[in-house]
Amino acid sequence: MSDLLQDYFPLVVFIGLSLVIALGMLVAPFLVAYKRPDPQKLTAYECGFSAFDDARMKFDVRFYLVSILFIIFDLEVSFLFPWTVAFGQLGTFGFWSMMVFLAVLTVGFIYEWRKGALEWD
Repeated sequence: MSDLLQDYFPLVVFIGLSLVIALGMLVAPFLVAYKRPDPQKLTAYECGFSAFDDARMKFDVRFYLVSILFIIFDLEVSFLFPWTVAFGQLGTFGFWSMMVFLAVLTVGFIYEWRKGALEWD
C-alpha cells in the first residue's frame, strides 16, 4: 500500500500546488486593486444602452446585429482548423469543397458590407 501512495504523491502535490495558485489568483485582485471607480469606468461598455435603466426602454439593435455577424464568421474559423489538419488526406475534392465554402462566405460578407450592416454610425 505504501508503494501505491508513494506513486500518487507527485499527483497530490501537483493538485495541491494548482489549487494554491488558483486561489491566490482569485484572492489577489481583491487585495491589490484600488477601489476608486471613475464615471468613465462606470459607463455602458459595448452594449449601446445603460444596464441599469428600465428594461422596457427602446434600444438600438445594431450591436446585436454586429455580434451575430461576428459569431457567424467566427464559426467559419472552426471549420478551417480541422480542414488544415487533415489537408494532406483530403485531396483535391477536400480542397475544392473548402474553396466553395469560403467563396459562399466571402459573397455573404461582401453582401453585408454593401448593405451597411457593419457601419456603426
